[in-house]
Amino acid sequence: MDASRGYHQIRMAPEDEEKIAFITEYKLYYWKVMPFGLKNAGATYQRMVNSIFASQIGRNMEIYMDDMLVKSKVRANHLANLRETFNQLRESGLKVNPEKCSFGVVSGKFLGYMINA
Repeated sequence: MDASRGYHQIRMAPEDEEKIAFITEYKLYYWKVMPFGLKNAGATYQRMVNSIFASQIGRNMEIYMDDMLVKSKVRANHLANLRETFNQLRESGLKVNPEKCSFGVVSGKFLGYMINA
């Protein structure tokens, strides 16, 4: 699975919005969500997903940035593992890109590597 617009799902703290503001000749603009390009954006995003999925990482899920893999040792458990993941996504408000999701596959690419069940 792939998170949809990953960084843009993290709200900026109101006290930090002015730190990344920019001005045009007509108006001052600032980001309400974390933009791409901030020095610590990647680490902030990874820390967030690690916190959201802490109970699953290593057990039935692996995550690197916005790439997520739900895994199951026994095929019969896979729906329960997906349900747990989708419940966490729903509770946290995190969204995934359905066009970049594959379900019930026994092999595929993850982080540029081919993996097999």
